Amino acid sequence: MASSPGTESGMELVDIVDDDDRVVATVTRAEMRANRLQHRAVSIAVLSSDGRLLVHRRADTKDLWPGMWDLAAGGVVAAGETYAQAARRELAEELGVEAGDVEDLGEGRFTDHSVALIGHGYLTVHDGPFAFTDGEIAEARFVTRSELDRLLATARFVPDNVALLLPLLDGRLRE
Repeated sequence: MASSPGTESGMELVDIVDDDDRVVATVTRAEMRANRLQHRAVSIAVLSSDGRLLVHRRADTKDLWPGMWDLAAGGVVAAGETYAQAARRELAEELGVEAGDVEDLGEGRFTDHSVALIGHGYLTVHDGPFAFTDGEIAEARFVTRSELDRLLATARFVPDNVALLLPLLDGRLRE
């Protein structure tokens, strides 16, 4: 549930939410990160038409989890934005994919030393082409479930998407 391009300056406004996902404040992205405030985020898994998952390595310049592999496009939901709106925006910004429909896979929560979020996982099917945004993605490729399992065992992955999104994809990936 990575960050949005153009927001590394920290000026983007973000809704802070309570445990019932109700907005309790609106702060800058920088304040949210600095104080590890619970916020909304989205992750969008991209499957090819033959059931392979698009994985990518985040750029080394990212503010959160730089250089790590990720299972999905995604990011922070902007203040006043719905989860579905954020999912479509992130697909367009990070991958150049204009997806009209995204399937909502469900909600999850993730907290660690650097982030606290309520996230929604989404799924879209797209074979490409992709237009990766400069400064977002270092490399990307489609993988089968067995290839993903090998990669998960040997590479560092963004922890929130492994915890939240991977279980929601169970049974959907080509072996």
